[in-house]
Amino acid sequence: MAKGEGAESGSAAGLLPTGILQAGERPARVKKEPKKKQQLSICNKLCYAVGGAPYQVTGCALGFFLQIYLLDVAQVNPFSASIILFVGRAWDAVTDPLVGFCISKTSWTRLGRLMPWIIFSTPLAVITYFLIWFVPDFPRHQALWYLLFYCLFETLVTCFHVPYSALTMFISTEQSERDSATAYRMTVEVLGTVLGTAIQGQIVGQADTPCLQSPNDSTVTLEGANRTHSAISLKKTQNAYLLAAGVIASIYVICAVILTLGVREQREPYETQKEPMSFFRGLRLVMSHGPYVKLIAGFLFTSLAFMLVEGNFALFCTYTLGFRNEFQNLLLVIMLSATFTIPFWQWFLTRFGKKTAVYIGISSAVPFLMLVALMKSNLIVTYVVAVAAGISVAAAFLLPWSMLPDVVDDFHLKQPHSHGTEPIFFSFYVFFTKFASGVSLGISTLSLDFAGYQTRGCSQPKLVRLTLKMLVTMAPIVLILLGLLLFKLYPIDEEKRRQNRKALQALREEASSSGCSDTDSTELASIL
Repeated sequence: MAKGEGAESGSAAGLLPTGILQAGERPARVKKEPKKKQQLSICNKLCYAVGGAPYQVTGCALGFFLQIYLLDVAQVNPFSASIILFVGRAWDAVTDPLVGFCISKTSWTRLGRLMPWIIFSTPLAVITYFLIWFVPDFPRHQALWYLLFYCLFETLVTCFHVPYSALTMFISTEQSERDSATAYRMTVEVLGTVLGTAIQGQIVGQADTPCLQSPNDSTVTLEGANRTHSAISLKKTQNAYLLAAGVIASIYVICAVILTLGVREQREPYETQKEPMSFFRGLRLVMSHGPYVKLIAGFLFTSLAFMLVEGNFALFCTYTLGFRNEFQNLLLVIMLSATFTIPFWQWFLTRFGKKTAVYIGISSAVPFLMLVALMKSNLIVTYVVAVAAGISVAAAFLLPWSMLPDVVDDFHLKQPHSHGTEPIFFSFYVFFTKFASGVSLGISTLSLDFAGYQTRGCSQPKLVRLTLKMLVTMAPIVLILLGLLLFKLYPIDEEKRRQNRKALQALREEASSSGCSDTDSTELASIL
């Protein structure tokens, strides 16, 4: 061992609990034969990465387009639409820990433990996704139809995505290979958001979305002709949504097939000897960990801000800005901007630190949102704001998954004998985020109902336009500022991260010298 390395390990040892140090005081260490590294081919990594596309493609299409589809195409009244959106997202949040718990109880099969969930959920998920975008012939019970199939789809896509996320630990026993495969996955997932926006937006945008003139308009004498033309246009719009759903469903199936054929699930060569911690005890320890609570609280507010923009953006562009035929292009600009700037934010956080990246990246959207709120409708300014919003969206997309592993590492040092708590950290972050998303969509759609939203109206009352402006500009600004204030309380800065990294390295060395490997618990956090 080099002199510098020895000094570094010695300084890290002072950060470890006394019990760990005593356990490591042995007269000699037994050298093990180096195992042959298990290399994953580029083809294997690509096949694994492609499996991340279905969740992102469908989620992006639903996030941006479901609200306007329910209100203007399916013609569900705003109150019922708010119930559908809230209950669907809330149920989606609940299914994550439930499915994770069920998977943990699943036995190994010839196909593995995770692959059967992916294989058998795919055809059902595709069917339910298609039926979400189908308008049934019984108007009285339409709300029940959409609520049922929305909840079913969210359950089935969770049965796909949760085992897929856990599959990272079972594609290779080498941490470097897992890290490399995860980098491929993140790239494909970001491209999946662009693909979902492009397919849904461009196909639906080609249809002439119908609207009904206000009775006060001068065209009231042509009401019968307008309604006939509107009925024909509405049918074309419904067919466009079905076509987009069919294309996205086909991508879902193709990606699932590639994942199944190209990735082999491998069982770990060893089993942990220690008795696993009970779920509820682990949950209590996780929720009492201060840095985790502060990080979740901060990202909860900032995520809520971007979800408000996502859920109401189509209506805002259509009715407040008056860009009925441009919103799908604006969405595409946002997602392309986010895609191209993710590598920049990855470099930025490694160069200047993660907390600095949070402050600059997420707050960069505030001045542009204020510009939209204060200025009159202008297409060029709106496209500039879309580019800036994409830059901020990229930071909001990347940073939570980059900072959560730091919290998990800090937890491991304070609770060195608490094993198997990583799924709780990640699944409950997703749970809180999705639940907040449901609340935001439900409240925003209900606000439009109170403001007097007119289904399929060519224009909306002034109060509705003002409500949309508040939901897309002022409310997100307030939420972003509150989130950034909470980040001031987050204790893990770059110096703390360096100390934790040294201490964890010493902890791994002590674990390997005692003959059993406990590195998987920190590997999962680092990979995710």
